[in-house]
Amino acid sequence: MTSPVETAVADAFREEWGRVVASLISRTGDWDLAEDCAQDAFAKALETWQREGVPRNPGAWLMTTARNRALDRLRRNTTGARKLQELAMQPPSDEPRRDEERSVPDDRLRLIFTCCHPSLSVEAQVALTLRTLAGLTTAEIARAFLVPEPTMAKRLVRAKNKIRNAGVPYRVPPDHLLPERTSAVLAVIYLLFNEGYAASSGAELVRHPLCAEAIRSARTLAGLMPDEPEALGLLALLLLQDSRRAARVNDADELVPLEEQDRSLWDADAIREGLAILDAVLRRGRPGPYQVQAAIAACHASTGETDWTEIVLLYGELVRMVPSPIVHLNRAVAVAMAEGPDAGLRLVQAIEASGALDGYRLLPATRADLLRRLDRPAEAANAYREALGVAATDAERRYLSRRLAETARSSGR
Repeated sequence: MTSPVETAVADAFREEWGRVVASLISRTGDWDLAEDCAQDAFAKALETWQREGVPRNPGAWLMTTARNRALDRLRRNTTGARKLQELAMQPPSDEPRRDEERSVPDDRLRLIFTCCHPSLSVEAQVALTLRTLAGLTTAEIARAFLVPEPTMAKRLVRAKNKIRNAGVPYRVPPDHLLPERTSAVLAVIYLLFNEGYAASSGAELVRHPLCAEAIRSARTLAGLMPDEPEALGLLALLLLQDSRRAARVNDADELVPLEEQDRSLWDADAIREGLAILDAVLRRGRPGPYQVQAAIAACHASTGETDWTEIVLLYGELVRMVPSPIVHLNRAVAVAMAEGPDAGLRLVQAIEASGALDGYRLLPATRADLLRRLDRPAEAANAYREALGVAATDAERRYLSRRLAETARSSGR
């Protein structure tokens, strides 16, 4: 059984990891040192809080402990003398320094922009942000990218080396350089939210701090780039998606599909804000993928009957803009809801035949659901077994296990 201190440390990790690492990178310029010292601080918390109790402000305790650890490491390293002097002159908290107050007083957003430097590939940008800001393990990131863990480990090392060797500045770039990083920053914030909204592994389906961090970053970015429609589109999308977060898991900690969710648990304020932002940005007449996805999310967030025909049309537009296999899979689900499970299953089978989503955990789960709705229980049961074998979270496994039991009974197996 997890102790109260272990729970407190786990909660603090989800809340504070990105803040601590971003602050240390800002002050030392050393990515590996920052991650190592942050890890040391959380390990020390597990030991110290057991003995002395959880502090009133866990974030401040962790920040101070990590910073002191960095100071100790630099003192032992003669090449760190100059950096030690710089660090000692900076404030102990993660408050903005005077030279940064006029730009963006947030180390975490500066970290995202640094990770999204154009010298890095998009995959490296996203992976590095998920590692340093969100604290995901290399294994978790590898699963999100559908690649082996050693491959992802090498990508992360190469990305850090490139940033260090190229002397990439740790800052939000000036206005004239913002456009070249916009798409990468938007993608990173979106994937950060996705990892919070539907975790790639672990006991929890929803990681609330990651969702909150992504929305906070999207707000800051929208304020930084008010004339960029896709920045506003992303903010609208995240608000509309996040509005349903409380209804996605039931009291038994089991995943709840959209059509079965208790809509009274949806966040009406987030829906109103998201719809208002979406309406305003669509009037500009410069549509993009995040705006289209926000429009789809708006259809899902309707308190009335879901307009699946409209969603299919919107997915058709999204496929034109972003012809990825995952978008095709999502469109297949919409087609199944609008035209019947048989039509959706044909599209899913075509995606499977292409091999484009081999290893993607939601593919067999989608096929299983469509087979169940077609009253083909034996095939559905086999598909649910396959989905269980690659399920990422306990909430998903509980949901799939229940469906498997239902279909197994129907098939007599």
